[in-house]
Amino acid sequence: MTTAADPFPVLFAARGDVSDAEINRLHALAFDEVATNRPWTERLENYSLTWITGRLDGELVAFVNVLGDGGEHAILMDTMVAPRLQGSGTGTRLVDAAATQARVLGCRWLHADYEPHLTPFYEGSCGMRSTRAGLLPL
Repeated sequence: MTTAADPFPVLFAARGDVSDAEINRLHALAFDEVATNRPWTERLENYSLTWITGRLDGELVAFVNVLGDGGEHAILMDTMVAPRLQGSGTGTRLVDAAATQARVLGCRWLHADYEPHLTPFYEGSCGMRSTRAGLLPL
């Protein structure tokens, strides 16, 4: 799903093939953290409704995990875009692809938990609206 005017022809795929190493690398870049060795693919297969991969010239440059409640609700987790593509519209298209897949899978509501500095992205670019939610650190 790209357009001719797209300066970054990222190819998005629902449940796209991906490795732990690729997601760990992208996660470290996107969140400016030290790379870890999380078992992403095992988690995806066991707990995810779907996930979206975004690749540019074969490299994983965008990813989001979509969890489901078994009913009408889906939740975005670990939305990440390579820093060099942030601000290019790649993240908006990533969330749109996730919303489309969640809708196809029978969901009516897409939730996201985000920090205040990401409000312009989620509410402005992606069209989400703010709701009250609670969080309990464990």
